[in-house]
Amino acid sequence: MSSIKVTTSADSILHVQHKALQMEYEYEKEMYCRQAELKGVEQKIKQGLCWYPVAIGRNYFNALNSLAIEISRSTDLEYEHNFEFGRPIRFFHRSFDGSITFLNFTATVNYADENRMVVLLPNQEALTQLNSHDTLGIQLYFDETSYRTMFEALNDVIRAKDTRLAELKEVILGNRKPEFRSILPMRFPWLNGSQEKAVNQVLCAKDVAVVHGPPGTGKTTTLVESIYETLHRENQVLVCAQSNTAVDWIAEKLTDRGVPVLRIGNPSRVNDKMLSFTYERQFENHPSYTELWGIRKAIRELQGSLRHKSSSEKEKIHNRLHKLRDRATELEILINESLFANARVIASTLVSSNHRVLTARRFPTLFIDEAAQALEAACWIAIRKADRVVFAGDHLQLPPTIKCMEAARNGLSHTLMERICQRKPECVTLLDTQYRMNEAIMHFPGQWFYHNQLKAAPEVRYRGILDYDTPITWIDTAEQEFKEEYRPDTSGRINKEEGKLLVKELERYIRKIGEARIMEERIDFGIISPYKAQVHYLRGLIKKSSFFKPFRKLITIHTVDGFQGQERDVVFISLVRANEDGQIGFLNDLRRMNVAITRARMKLVILGDSSTLSRHPFYNKLLTYITELDE
Repeated sequence: MSSIKVTTSADSILHVQHKALQMEYEYEKEMYCRQAELKGVEQKIKQGLCWYPVAIGRNYFNALNSLAIEISRSTDLEYEHNFEFGRPIRFFHRSFDGSITFLNFTATVNYADENRMVVLLPNQEALTQLNSHDTLGIQLYFDETSYRTMFEALNDVIRAKDTRLAELKEVILGNRKPEFRSILPMRFPWLNGSQEKAVNQVLCAKDVAVVHGPPGTGKTTTLVESIYETLHRENQVLVCAQSNTAVDWIAEKLTDRGVPVLRIGNPSRVNDKMLSFTYERQFENHPSYTELWGIRKAIRELQGSLRHKSSSEKEKIHNRLHKLRDRATELEILINESLFANARVIASTLVSSNHRVLTARRFPTLFIDEAAQALEAACWIAIRKADRVVFAGDHLQLPPTIKCMEAARNGLSHTLMERICQRKPECVTLLDTQYRMNEAIMHFPGQWFYHNQLKAAPEVRYRGILDYDTPITWIDTAEQEFKEEYRPDTSGRINKEEGKLLVKELERYIRKIGEARIMEERIDFGIISPYKAQVHYLRGLIKKSSFFKPFRKLITIHTVDGFQGQERDVVFISLVRANEDGQIGFLNDLRRMNVAITRARMKLVILGDSSTLSRHPFYNKLLTYITELDE
């Protein structure tokens, strides 16, 4: 990537981001190449990078005239995978000696669930290649397109002069003061005071606003209200988030409110409700689509017949093809304009806001949900299309996923939302009342992360499951001398004895509550570990135990990242780390622990080795707090 000349302080920050993103790009590409060459298929399956073997299902042309093929897997379903809409993939076949050979084309995931996905193929030749092999696998490919889009966005922002984008750059990163309209505050009796203040801040902001939503404070409720009220003043807005899951969540809440949403890209949860507001489904439901489908079918048939025709016949077919293509283009434009004219909210991931159907479209307001999890460069992709921007999220919860530590140290871990919270506090509204946790669970993260600014709503303050039960318990494994293991096959860590103890304690707690009561009240349980290997091990233990069979639908076992945005009545956390050196790895990222702790509504149980963890001030203070609570 070419070097960029630094001219202002804002451009200087962008230049640093550009350099750090370059580091991440090179690191991830190198890691992918090394992984593709050195790691075995089984190892890649466990890491969620690969499906093997796969069954090839039906193929068809979708509503957007792309060649799609259905794929399913029947083995290794217990391993989570990282396939989702927009990710590039490569097909491969495996030789008898175990070596793999990739087919010479790249395809794209259109949607994926646990064991089935739809993949878009680049052409008919790719389908022919697939049909020539009996047993195939698929592997995630390096996502060059997303990086190219982010670099392009950063370069556009750096070059921006005398435009609205240039003004937003100076407000967000430079010394330009944000401006606000002077309007009479609106009342929203169904919101609390801080939520009402946040909505009014959004309505007043001319440039930028931030809704800072700690766990359980109703960030989504506030954001939906902000969007709804903004639509009383603007015809259409753009709503984005880093992940497909986050886009789905906000889009579904807006649809429930009666707002017409057009979802660019496919949802991560494939059901009729979610699919109904996707661009693809609305496109094929348009009255003019039947004619368009017929024309496209005729074009494919005429193209297929060309090779067997004489020169004069070919000329006639080409003339016919030209007319059909012109009509197809007319219909595509007509349908496209109709869909955008009827939608009040356009929803997409940040990277997908660069989708061809959004080319040259501008929006008065852009809303970015889960903004603290988004790379700065990804945010600028969407900001280029907007006159003002509203960030919502919590920079004290999960950060962006960064693989290169050098890139993180060089500034890639700094998000736009975090910068605004630090540099332009007048743009920020903190939601200060949480509706999820017992006050005792809330107190420690509220003190450590939020400077005691949070309060528990009266209805949850003393909520519990059992009488005379402490809301938080730490089960100390130090005296039992459990030890962590490093698993090279998953590049993760595991503590089997701690896992067995957790399952034993979960069974004991379920018996204490009463099995009949759990089923009647649908009391749900979350089991969290920061380490994928431990999560997989715990899933295996629960699956093998006949005791848990009636409760399996009420038990969710996931990593911290997998639990973002979720909550459960009872949460057990396995911290895994137990070693003589006091090494705790990415448990040092306390934002992850903030997420883990704050998933619990009524009961939180933490299993950890105090001799390893208490060397860190956070865990030492947490352990002291829980110990004093138990006394």
